Amino acid sequence: MELAERHGVRPRKSLGQHFLADANLARAIAREAGAAPGTRFLEVGAGLGSLTLALAEAGAEVLAVEVDHRLTAALGEVTAGLPVRVVRSDAARADWPGLLGDVPWRMASNLPYNVAVPVVLDLLERAPRVDPFLVMVQREVGERLAAAPGDPAYGAVSLRAAYRASARVLRRVPPDVFWPPPRVESVLVRLERRPPPVAVSETALFRVIQEGFAQRRKTLATALVRLGLSREEARKLLADAGLDPRVRAEALGLEELALVAGHVGG
Repeated sequence: MELAERHGVRPRKSLGQHFLADANLARAIAREAGAAPGTRFLEVGAGLGSLTLALAEAGAEVLAVEVDHRLTAALGEVTAGLPVRVVRSDAARADWPGLLGDVPWRMASNLPYNVAVPVVLDLLERAPRVDPFLVMVQREVGERLAAAPGDPAYGAVSLRAAYRASARVLRRVPPDVFWPPPRVESVLVRLERRPPPVAVSETALFRVIQEGFAQRRKTLATALVRLGLSREEARKLLADAGLDPRVRAEALGLEELALVAGHVGG
């Protein structure tokens, strides 16, 4: 709080800022993430540096990415003399190949609520040397990232994450460890990369996923019609894939959706 006051910092709702204010939790996350001498960590939304310090004090080299200019000065102060590089950048538009180079990184972050999903999906797609991910996100977001078919949170985000990684929720995090306390619970999520589990055009697969969940109460056959098939063609395609023509996308996993995408084309 003193650091924030010195630098004229007040959390901004527009930036989804809820700063981690529990040093014990920060150290626990650093341990869970595997911070140790010789490791490199990407931290997005470094805030006032609670997690940054925990990672660096464990011996890790940290690239701390922060969009708020008020915070980069504060971060520079608290990390002086530690193996931390502070970069002012909007993580939603960052040049990850340029920032990260071609060396292995881990990720540990308390992600701003308003960019958590696009940042995780973008890093999975464009930063293949980042692995694993340990991210603190809004509970609803974490459940979406880790959801399986039939789960209430399951959707297009779940499938886009599952295409490149396995994800699981490790624990819930109460609001009172943040400043200011959010009105919702957070969760800690671990994502570990894996090769895509299906052999199909990525473009075609994501087209089917996008349309299938655009109107999630509609059938997948209806989504295929929006992709240019006739109603009869859509029903036949699903039947040939061994699926009920009345099935909805929310009932299917990557394997079934890949079977459909293989007949749709990119």
